[in-house]
Parts: sequence; structure tokens; C-alpha cells
Amino acid sequence: MDAPSAPPGGSLRGATRRKLRRFSELRGKPVAAGEFWDIVAITAADEKQELAYKQQLSEKLKKKELPLGVQYHVFVDPAGAKIGGYSQRLPNASALGKIFTALPFGNPIYQMLELKLAMYIDFPSHMNPGILVTCADDIELYSIGESEFIRFDKPGFTALAHPSSLTLGTTHGVFVLEPFNCLEHRDLEYRRCHRFLHKPSMEKMHQCNAVCRPRNVSQQDFAGCDTTSLILDHEYVYTDSLFYMDHKSARKLLAFYEKIGTLNCEIDAYGDFLQALGPGATVEYTRNTSNVTKEESELVDMRQRIFDLLKGTSLNVVVLNNSKFYHIGTTEEYLFHFTSDSSLKSELGLQSIAFSIFPAIPKCSGKTSCVIHSILDSRCSVSPGSVVEYSRLGPDVSVGENCIISGSYVITTAALPAYSFVCSLSLKMNGHLKYSTMVFGVQDTLKKNVKTLSDIKSLQFFGVCFLSCLDIWNLQVTEELFSGNKTYLSLWNARIFPVCSSLSDSVTTSLKMLNAVQNKSKFSLNNYKLLSIEEMLVYKDVEDMITYREQIFLEIEEKTA
Repeated sequence: MDAPSAPPGGSLRGATRRKLRRFSELRGKPVAAGEFWDIVAITAADEKQELAYKQQLSEKLKKKELPLGVQYHVFVDPAGAKIGGYSQRLPNASALGKIFTALPFGNPIYQMLELKLAMYIDFPSHMNPGILVTCADDIELYSIGESEFIRFDKPGFTALAHPSSLTLGTTHGVFVLEPFNCLEHRDLEYRRCHRFLHKPSMEKMHQCNAVCRPRNVSQQDFAGCDTTSLILDHEYVYTDSLFYMDHKSARKLLAFYEKIGTLNCEIDAYGDFLQALGPGATVEYTRNTSNVTKEESELVDMRQRIFDLLKGTSLNVVVLNNSKFYHIGTTEEYLFHFTSDSSLKSELGLQSIAFSIFPAIPKCSGKTSCVIHSILDSRCSVSPGSVVEYSRLGPDVSVGENCIISGSYVITTAALPAYSFVCSLSLKMNGHLKYSTMVFGVQDTLKKNVKTLSDIKSLQFFGVCFLSCLDIWNLQVTEELFSGNKTYLSLWNARIFPVCSSLSDSVTTSLKMLNAVQNKSKFSLNNYKLLSIEEMLVYKDVEDMITYREQIFLEIEEKTA
């Protein structure tokens, strides 16, 4: 999917396992100065998300899952234009955050936060004072020589670069590198970037000389390299992942922010910072709003001011020729990498049954199911290509292919159709504990929005016209059907999910509304209190969701002791 085609590689696997072992040695122990990060900062979209992150960090520290003696901070976006998001393309991460996404390995289960800290374990001791910026939904794996280290010691910005297909380049940042005279090609190369392109077209990549031709070197020059086939056989580009800014650059940006006060538009740390860097940077990108989520009137002016601020700042690039970049930010990517991707499974040591009770995993055409931190009855069935996390499934439950089941409790007879997405949330409403379960198709686009009620026929729920679904559920098309901004009508803010008094009733009721759509049979939602996903996140009871996970944890621990 996101990784270049290459055979599962021993060097990446070995390098990754070494970093995981080193991080494991630091978990729950005080770290020495310079051995680890001074501060780990996580950004939250709003105060509810901030609270959720702080509660989860507190639990991790209490259970000694993180190194100690480090400042772990959560910073909430000010009101208005957002930097952080709500994971609309992977909604099982919406309530508790993408950085806390469970991964299918480790005991206790690794989440994305621990993996990030593990993969960057070598960075702090070879880094000048500054800030490292990374995303919560990607994985970077790399291998370099045993005596080599990635150094972040140059002024300005420094970014990692990975060899990637041109197709991948169209959805990521692409580096236009300065000419390089070294004849020997290595796993690790320090280069200068002439210009940074943000999600460019293939034509643009060629025009700007970002495309690298197959290297005229022998296979032996890249012995043990897991991306050899890409570098030797195809045109390729170098794409971005994380980046570092030195202390001087960070202070410059902070002074700029303090001077302007409140930001009234969304500024992207990748697109708006990196495109201003390097000797070849031009101001033209500031007027290109094709990749912007929401265009605000002040955006172009703010981008131009940032360009003027950063112009002339160098962009250094650490080229990792033996590396892979994986993105796990959508339902499709999540399912593919956890159930079908043999490369990532081999490199990271992903398991089909990770800290769970479930006796057998079926396999079909290279795909398996994946069960994480869950308890499944031996008589229930989970089809290949599906992921179950933080859930309990009873004996009469069958899960179709390519489903995601998260935080749920299904005890009654249930058949989940293929491509179902089922995610349960605990809610605190008027001081009372309630539950609601969001259901839809994994291929539904929750972000797609229309501006008027007459246009909602273009929205789809489980591949069916949303208007037809409303008729099946006996719901009227009115403005009250949607929460929040009435000019952005979408599945995200549609009030269609029932509120129930128990977790199991919540799942059962939501599955009935899904089955009604599948079977084209009536199921009235008129007698239920209904919430949108947007509202569910406002009412979410993080403490109860963590308690539910802890109950499962203790039961698994007891039964596997």
C-alpha cells in the first residue's frame, strides 16, 4: 500500500527489533540526562481530547509502560482554526486519539506512542537542542550501519527522506535534492534540499527534477538493503516523514506566533513550513489551496508571512535508502497493514493474536484476522482481513471479512456483514453513564459533506443512498438531524446513533439499524435518543472506556498466567 514493493528484509527487521529491545529496557525506569527526550509533547484538538490524552498518559506511567523522569505534556489547540484533528478516516481512534492506537504486538500491547518513542530511541543523544515534529499515524522503519547514527546537528531544519514510488509522492511531501557527487551509494546519506514539494503531481515532480533514475550500481552495493528493487529498477522520489528544527528556528516561529496573537486559519507544519525552505523555494505555493481541508480568507496572507519569515533557512535531508514508510491513518490502511501486509508483519513482529484469548485464527489468500487485547469465545468466528480490538465477542457471533470491531461487547447472536465498522463509546450524559455504538461501512467517507438538506442524497451509508437509509429508520430530513455547523452536513454530524443504558444493548441496537439497511427492512429509531459521532466525542466518558479495557486486561492476565 504505502510501502515500496520489496521483499521482507532481515536488516530492517534486525534494526527494528534492536530499537524495540532498547526501548523495552527503559520502560518504567528513570532515564539519565541526554539518554532520552527531555519533553514529549502531544497536541490535542480540544479540551475533551486533552483530558483523554492526559488520562491515558497517567495510566501508562502508573503501569510503567513509558520511561520515567520525562516531562509528558498535552497541549490543546486554542479555540478556532484547528491543527489537530478527530481521525475521521479512522474513527476507532477518534475518542482516545491516533497516538494511542493499539498495535498487534507486545505485552502489554504497544500503542503508537510507544512505537514512535522506540523507533526514535537513538535520536536524542545525537541531536542539538531543538524540536522533532512527527505525525501520530505513520511508522518509519530504517536500517543504517552499526557504527552510524542519524545526526540532527545542522542549523535550520533537518528532515528524513525515504525512497518511494512516484504514486506515493503525489500524497506526501517530496524533496528536490541538490546535486550529489559521491559515487558510493549508502544506506545513510546527508544531503541538502533545493526545494520541497507538497503533494505534487507526477508532472510537477519531473519538472522540478525531483525524480531519481535507477542507479547505475550493482546489486552488491546495496547488499542487505530492503528497498533495493525500488532504487535499482524504477524511477523514484524521496518522500518526507518527520522533521527537526533547531532551537533558533523554533524561537523564531514562537516569536512570530506571539506577535500575531490568535491564528484564524489552519497552518500545516509540513506544507507551510517546509515549502518555505531551501534556496529554490518560491512564494507560488502560498496561493495553492488545493490540499487545504478548509480554506479561510486569511490563509494566503498568513502563508506569505511565514514564507518571508523562513525564507533562506536551510533544509537538510537525511536520506535513508534502506527504509520504509507506512501510513496507518485510514480504515483501509489499518486493515491492510494489520491483516495482509507480510512485510510490516515481518519487520515489526506483528501478531495475529496479540494479548488476547482466542484459540484459532483462520488464514485465506495470505490474509489473516487480527485480534488485539480482546476476549473471544472459542465458538465465535472472525473472517480473514478483519481486526477486533478491546472487545468481547460471545459464542454466536460471526464477523465477516474486512471488518473493524472496537471497544464492543457482543453477547447475543450476531452476524456482522463484511466491511462493517463497529465502534462503541462510553458516554456521560447528565451525570449518567450511557453507551452508543457507531456503525457504518469501512469504505464510507465520513468527511464528505454537502451544504444543503436537498443534497444529502449524495451521501452514502454502507454503500446505500443516505436518504434511503433515513426512510428505513423512519427519520425525517430536517436541520435537527445534524449537529454542529449546518452548512457542513455529513455522516460525521448526522444524529443517527442510538443511546442505550448498557454496552451490549448499544451494540445490538446499532447492528439492527445496519442490518435493516442491508436487508432493506424497516427499523424505527424514533423512540431512541440519537447522537452524531461529533456529539459522541463531546459526551465520551474516557474513564469508563479505560476501565473497560483494564477489566479485559486483568481477565486475560489471569487466564494466561
